[in-house]
Amino acid sequence: MTPSYTTLRALPPRRLLAVAAALALTGAPVEAQTATPTPAPEPAAATPAGADAVSSCPLGVFHCPPRPESFVLCRPNALLDFYDPTLPRDATLRETSDTVVDAAHVDSSDRAVYRLSGNVRIERADQLLRADRVDYNDTTTDYDAQGNVRYQEAGELLSADRLRGNNQANHGIAENVRYQLLQSRGNGTAARGELIDAQHSRYSLVSYSTCDVGHHLWEVRAKSLKIDKTTGVGTAHGATMRFADVPFLYLPYFTFPIDNRRKSGFLYPTFGSSNRSGTMFAIPYYLNLAPNYDATLEPRIYSQRGTLLAGEFRYLVPGTRGQLNLEYLPNDRGDNTTAAAPTKGTDRWLFKYRDITRIGGPWYFSTAINRASDRSYLRDFGNDLYTTAVGTLTSSGYIRGNGDWWNASFGASSYQNVDPYLPDSVVQYKRWPSATLGLDIPINRWLEFGADTSATAFRKDERIEGDRLDLYPYLAADFRGAAWFVRPKLAYRYTAYQLDGNYQNYGYRGPLTGTQVSPFDDRTPSRALPIASLDTGLIFERKTSLFGTSYTQTLEPRLYYLYVPYRNQDDLPVFDSRRMSFDYWQLFSPNQFSGADRQMNANNLTAALTTRLLDDDGVERLSASIGQIHYFAPQRVQLPNGPVTTTAPTDWTRSDYVAQLNVQLNDRWRLDSAYQWSPNTRQTNLGSLGLQRRVGTDGIFNFSYRFRRNLVEQYDASAIYPISERWRLLGRWVYSVRDKRTVEALAGVEYDSCCVAVRVVGRHYVITRGALASQGESNNALMFELVFKGLGAFNGQTEDVLRRGILGYQ
Repeated sequence: MTPSYTTLRALPPRRLLAVAAALALTGAPVEAQTATPTPAPEPAAATPAGADAVSSCPLGVFHCPPRPESFVLCRPNALLDFYDPTLPRDATLRETSDTVVDAAHVDSSDRAVYRLSGNVRIERADQLLRADRVDYNDTTTDYDAQGNVRYQEAGELLSADRLRGNNQANHGIAENVRYQLLQSRGNGTAARGELIDAQHSRYSLVSYSTCDVGHHLWEVRAKSLKIDKTTGVGTAHGATMRFADVPFLYLPYFTFPIDNRRKSGFLYPTFGSSNRSGTMFAIPYYLNLAPNYDATLEPRIYSQRGTLLAGEFRYLVPGTRGQLNLEYLPNDRGDNTTAAAPTKGTDRWLFKYRDITRIGGPWYFSTAINRASDRSYLRDFGNDLYTTAVGTLTSSGYIRGNGDWWNASFGASSYQNVDPYLPDSVVQYKRWPSATLGLDIPINRWLEFGADTSATAFRKDERIEGDRLDLYPYLAADFRGAAWFVRPKLAYRYTAYQLDGNYQNYGYRGPLTGTQVSPFDDRTPSRALPIASLDTGLIFERKTSLFGTSYTQTLEPRLYYLYVPYRNQDDLPVFDSRRMSFDYWQLFSPNQFSGADRQMNANNLTAALTTRLLDDDGVERLSASIGQIHYFAPQRVQLPNGPVTTTAPTDWTRSDYVAQLNVQLNDRWRLDSAYQWSPNTRQTNLGSLGLQRRVGTDGIFNFSYRFRRNLVEQYDASAIYPISERWRLLGRWVYSVRDKRTVEALAGVEYDSCCVAVRVVGRHYVITRGALASQGESNNALMFELVFKGLGAFNGQTEDVLRRGILGYQ
């Protein structure tokens, strides 16, 4: 008899431990990750609570990134009971480590077969095999481990009643298997597992879940499963997916990827409901056509309209990448009697294509084509609830290039009206074609020469058409010190037009209708004028404290003088110019109009004052500014306001007082506000207030008030309130004072657990506007999303809606 717990050393490193390593069940239904050359991370299942908690999205960010899957609510150290935390986690040590065998009894009387029994323990580096009995033939490499077989390595735990096979042939059979993937949280069971060779294995009555061991809220079960490492494909037969032990999805046959290689197959189905199209159900099918291109086919069934087929094709070749989307529904059964053009009985479609191709050097060609069969398509079939806000589809193709001191483009843009309640006349002019050239050339460290140049042909049905050249060269200097700056700028703007032959048929607002209304009388009008500005400022600093915290306070007075002589521009058409909203940054702008059709005259002096509080790390915690423009000459350039006359020139000597305040003294709350008061009318023209407050780590409260005279007055409140670490309430309410109605109301609940997240959201929102805003059409939607962590989401659209609708949602 050999002594108790004999230790054998210096066995061939590939022997004995390979007994279990050869039958690691390849991660059961999901492939275990191969250990990297660096030390393996702490097992996912052993992560303590809170270790993978996600930091909150910074306050004030409009669109927070999606929250990565978190298993923080799982039980800490929810591992199979034989896990040994003292083992190394570096799989690269195996080839240089000895194999250590401990057993109560060892019998090797025939010199070829080792028979170990009594608490057998075989260990090498990160690998550990334990069993009641192990027989190993050193000549044939046959092995047989029986009784309470347990195997552990850096990425996996596995137990079985019996484990037998041949190490040289990489063949093995395990019975009554339990497994757990330490790096991807997958775990489950199999009645029988067989490793056919190093690349192929099969299993019977197998299960998989990412929930805690023994507490599977969701689980996939299959009658049989085959794993093929050479193709990266798993094939399951008779698979069911269960939630709370209730089967809800059955697939008699399906395949899935077991590694990062893409695989053709069905994706999760989606469903939804809306007033316009009824209940929708879709099940996409993914086609892995080649490593550099793929496609997705998505048949959808709409209860009120019929069957729609959607397709997506993506490609990536050297120097080019792009995507094509196409949707088609024949013979629409729905009724759009309220639309501008009824669509019942018609074929409806949507076409989208985008491509970016590198031409050579700094040049590339970008294309975006977006077209719909009719103006109601996006309202009726938009998958994303926010798609209903899109009123125009843009198609364009441009050659673009850029360098250190230049940028240029040449191409064309076209637009389609997809708002069923607005006339086509609201769509902007087509740019057919358009060319731009921008220069920014440094002459020395304080002086630069630049230019903004464009040439565009504007086209629009039943409107005046023509070509426009806009030249805008400038010289700009920048003198500065630690506490001051002086920035003079001198520019010259020349704008010339070549109108089409029927230009005399049009006045300020459109075609003549029998009455002479000041038609355009010059086919080649032009405008030329200089633009001069001087921007100066000082920066003072001092140390101060607030609420016991030390800050650096700045005081920054600023003067901005602008001179632009008046030019009569009534004979110039309006192709793309609009008056921009007046705000704080308009105090320092050389033009109050966008586009090039109008250049304001100016003899203005802006005075502004800003103060800031900076903490010891240089982070701005408070910023307050106030400013006003003093007009030494009236603003005479205006946009047309009717078929004959223009709006009267302003004779004000002062602009609105413009003030803004932004405060974030800590990471828990933030306030943003703006205010405009007119000394001329003694009325408030604009007011806004936004307050954001963090509630715990997962909650947030937002409140805002928006007012612009004669345009909008709204209250907007939204919140995410955590009831517990698992439950959160969601809500948003937008009320229009002018319309005396709710513009949007949203309410929902979100449940999060170790391996499942559920969201249910109801939404009521205005999607159209009639003659009066209060007569706008509204829609109701109910959204449901079920997320199986580690596997994906059913109907995964809710999170995008919430992230866009609730500021700070994650």
